[in-house]
Parts: sequence; structure tokens; C-alpha cells
Amino acid sequence: MKYGMKYGLSSWASWASWASWARIAGLTVVALLTLGPVIWTVSTSLRAPAESFNLPPQIIPSEPTTEAYSQVFAQIDVWLLALNSTLVTALIAVGQMITAGLAGYAFARLEFRFKKPLFGLVLATMMVPLQVTIVPVFLVLKSMGLTDTLLGLIIPAWPTAFGTFLMRQYFLGMPKDLGEAAMIDGAGPWRIFRSVYAPLAAPGLAIVGVLAFNYHWNEFFRPLILETSTDNFTLPLGLVSLQGNLGTGSVSVVLAGVALSMIPAIAVFAVGQRPLREGITSAGVNR
Repeated sequence: MKYGMKYGLSSWASWASWASWARIAGLTVVALLTLGPVIWTVSTSLRAPAESFNLPPQIIPSEPTTEAYSQVFAQIDVWLLALNSTLVTALIAVGQMITAGLAGYAFARLEFRFKKPLFGLVLATMMVPLQVTIVPVFLVLKSMGLTDTLLGLIIPAWPTAFGTFLMRQYFLGMPKDLGEAAMIDGAGPWRIFRSVYAPLAAPGLAIVGVLAFNYHWNEFFRPLILETSTDNFTLPLGLVSLQGNLGTGSVSVVLAGVALSMIPAIAVFAVGQRPLREGITSAGVNR
């Protein structure tokens, strides 16, 4: 009896050990597949242009050099492009946090006519591609004199259907007792939102802000359509000029620019990783 129990526990421990190693191996493979393009980008940016097309390709450059990075700063105004991108993405992220918080709270806690049809209409906008709406958006911005301006990129991006849906679900998971207690004390809807629910929704708002920053930092299509002056270009638009005429530019220089453009997005994700994780975790917990 004792032998069988001991043998059973030993078999279970062995199986658990193998399962743990298999899980680690699987996660390692997935991580390598995910980070592979990033590693290749950084590796190629440190190579001489003639070494970029060597066969078989080498992950580690034989003679690493930072010449491509100096060429990036020589060919484009990196600081101006980065300033434009930072201004646009930061204001979009803050704007989406505000609009998503207000709209999500209204759809979750307030009662008004046509509430459900309006929320369904908001969700329906998520199914419409940007390419379908870019022409009417361009015409509206042109009539307002906002084309070829940074405001033309910022203001239309403030409404967010995904952020509204996310914050609505977040507010629905909060207890109603808090709002009812504040209402008994004489607080109105705005005071209840500002003093009670908004502080509790900070992790959810952080999710909206981080996702908005990372998406719009890499956005290319809207700036390509709405901006014509190089002074108003964002970083993704400026990096295109590194390709040269008919794509004759150096691959190392292009990827060096891409590597530089990844730094702010990685920094924002690293800083916002904890509230992002907490927000996703707490959103699935019934309060």
C-alpha cells in the first residue's frame, strides 16, 4: 500500500516536471517567434549595408557598426518627427481616456432613451474599416481648415468604440452601492462619476491610454492622407523617406530608423505594464 502510494506520488511528480518543462519550451518557442522580427531589425541596423543581404543570413553582425543610426539623423529630422508623434499620440491617448470613461459610465450607470440602440450603434462602428470613412472625414476636416494640421489627426481620433465598450464593462463590474450611497449624501451624477467611480476605474483607463498610444504611435494611413507638409509629418511618415527613390535606400538605415521608433512605444508599455495587467485582471473579477 505504502509502496503503491509512493510510486504514484513519484509518477505524478515526474509527470508534473515534464509538463512544466514542456510548458517552458512552448513559451520559449512562442517568445522567439514573437521577438524574431525585432531581433532581426536591431541586428540588421547594426550591419554595414553590403552585409545586409549575405546568404546565409547571420543574426549577429560580423562587424557591428552604428553608422546606419547616424545616417538616419543625417537624412531626416528625427527630433521634429518624434515631437510631432509624441504630441499627437499623447493627446489622442488622453482624449480617448476621457471620452471612453465618460461614455462607458453613461452606458453603464445612467438611464436615458435609446440607450441600447445607441450602444449597439457605437459597437457597429468597430466593424467599419478606416478606409471607408477616411474620405468623408477628410472633407469635413477640409471644410474646417484642419487638413495638414496636427489637430486634424488628434480630434477625430478621440472617440473610441473599443474604449467605450471596455469602460462600460469595467463600470458594470463595480458595485452600485457606492453610487447609491453618494447619491443619498446629495451627490449628482457628475460628482458620483468624478469622486467615486473614476478613481476606481483608473486601471481600466490606463488600458485605454496604453493601447491608444501604441496604436497611434505606429499609425501610417491617416497621416499619409491628411498631412502634406513635412513639418507636420509623424515618425512613420518620415521613415518612409529613408527608402530613397524607388526603394534604393539602404536597408540598414531604414531598419535603424524603425529600431529608433520602437523605443518610445516599448518605454510606454514597460511603464504601463503593471496597470495594464491589473486592469485586465480586475476587469474579469466580480466585485
